[in-house]
Amino acid sequence: MSTEEVDMPETPSGGEQRILAGRYAIGEFVGQGGMATVYRGTDTKLGRQVAIKVMKADLAGDEEFRSRFRQEAQSASRMAHPTVVRVFDAGDDLIQTADGPKRLPFIVMEYVVGRNLRQLVSEGALSQTEACRVVDSVLTALEYSHRAGIVHRDIKPANIMITKTGQVKVMDFGIARAVSETSSTLQQTTAILGTAAYFSPEQAKGESIDARTDLYSTAVLLYELLTGDVPFRGDTAVAVAYQHVSERPQAPSDRKPEVTPELDRVVLYGLAKDRAKRFQSASEFRDALRLAANGQMPKLVLQQPETVLFTGGNEVTESDLALRQLAEGGGGARTQSRPPVMWTWAAILTIGAIIIAVVFWLVTLAPQTFLPDTSREVPQLVDLEREAAITLLSEHDLTAIPIEQTSDDIAAGHIISTDPEAGTMLSRGDKVTLYVSTGPVTAEVPDIDRMNAEDYKQTLADLGLTVGLVTSVDDPLSPANRVLEVIPAPGTELQSGSSVELRISSGKVQIPEVIGQPLDIARSMIDGLGLDVTYTPDTCPSQGNYPVNGQTLMGEQQQGSSVEIKYCAA
Repeated sequence: MSTEEVDMPETPSGGEQRILAGRYAIGEFVGQGGMATVYRGTDTKLGRQVAIKVMKADLAGDEEFRSRFRQEAQSASRMAHPTVVRVFDAGDDLIQTADGPKRLPFIVMEYVVGRNLRQLVSEGALSQTEACRVVDSVLTALEYSHRAGIVHRDIKPANIMITKTGQVKVMDFGIARAVSETSSTLQQTTAILGTAAYFSPEQAKGESIDARTDLYSTAVLLYELLTGDVPFRGDTAVAVAYQHVSERPQAPSDRKPEVTPELDRVVLYGLAKDRAKRFQSASEFRDALRLAANGQMPKLVLQQPETVLFTGGNEVTESDLALRQLAEGGGGARTQSRPPVMWTWAAILTIGAIIIAVVFWLVTLAPQTFLPDTSREVPQLVDLEREAAITLLSEHDLTAIPIEQTSDDIAAGHIISTDPEAGTMLSRGDKVTLYVSTGPVTAEVPDIDRMNAEDYKQTLADLGLTVGLVTSVDDPLSPANRVLEVIPAPGTELQSGSSVELRISSGKVQIPEVIGQPLDIARSMIDGLGLDVTYTPDTCPSQGNYPVNGQTLMGEQQQGSSVEIKYCAA
């Protein structure tokens, strides 16, 4: 709930409360940002307090945006997690603005009592411990959203709420996608989203977006929380975006010496320009951050500094193209000097010579139709297990980029689809994105059905559920490793990734001590334990009730063990 000063829609006057969609009563003004004005409101049907975010009037005329906004809000409303600000509803309604009544999109969210992280940071730097705790919670929220197939695209302090109890909540899932996919230029997008300081290199270059984009922005956020400033600043959004594409960030400890080498490594690894060389999942990022926060050096290999000009690889083309695109969109002054003219002509002449040589070879030597030795065909991977698919791609000299998504049809850990699709011809070393199922968004805890622990664990994994605490229980009738009970009970519906506690048979029994007990009582204590029991009369002074005077085993023993019970018979 950003509080940056911008124009906002006018609210009704005269004491009459404005009702949106016949249900939501608009209350007091809370704040406003580049995209929307936020009000406290009341859901008159359910009687609960909500936050109502009304989008700016200059977005209202874009029907494509309104449609995309509703779709993304509906997707976000399916998420329910303690680290995510819930979305309850979305729509549009006629609202009085300074230019007269307009149909404006709105979104109804959970009302969070607290402040956003931008406000908190403006009051003073956070400790390293607190910074790591906040980012840890952000990564937990992203892990959940990425499993649901939702990429945030606009991770920044203004979109992170801190409650009065210190709980961290991430908001505005999906809104950034609605904006970015209906804005044609970087300037338009940053004007709405507020800042390019947290943009990933792929966002700055206008490339496709995936979960690793959020992880780059989170690394920028961690950098800011540790040092008090973002890694890149400039006079314009274009200048900042260019730095994200082409310039290597300073280590956080260069700006703030008390930042540890462990945290330096995590931040710089998260800020890798090539998305394949940074963290591949929120859980991987979070695990590394926790190690670093505890003073342990994560096993992360930092890449060599990336060269911007005339390296002979894809970096030159992409960075140069990015700069050209940004400049055409109204960019700022160039921050890099032009390469020497001699280099330019040398590169042009070299490329020209190569082209001539290739054309000569094609005309004189090549057959009419051919497939280069470096070509590789994407194999059929759908429904294969993740590791098998990665291995198969490796055998084809292709690089796998796994991205997790929920699926109601494909078992967890298996491939939903690939990008590019099977049959596509690529060059050796090219990347193939694997969309790996995490199971359905929700799943029912399966029946025990006399299953052993290994089979039941696999069944849970196929549904996208995980195994929690496993407890061994002595049971005289069930064979070792059989599942006796699960918590929660079978049939309970859980979110994907939730854990299930198992109680399994240990294959052992507890044999009580029966020495001194009358024989009939000893029998009642022993006979129900599934043991091979022999009752042997012994010579001892005659006593009533045939007391037991000896037994060969007691305590925890294997099921079916042989036990001899001796009793006084004369």
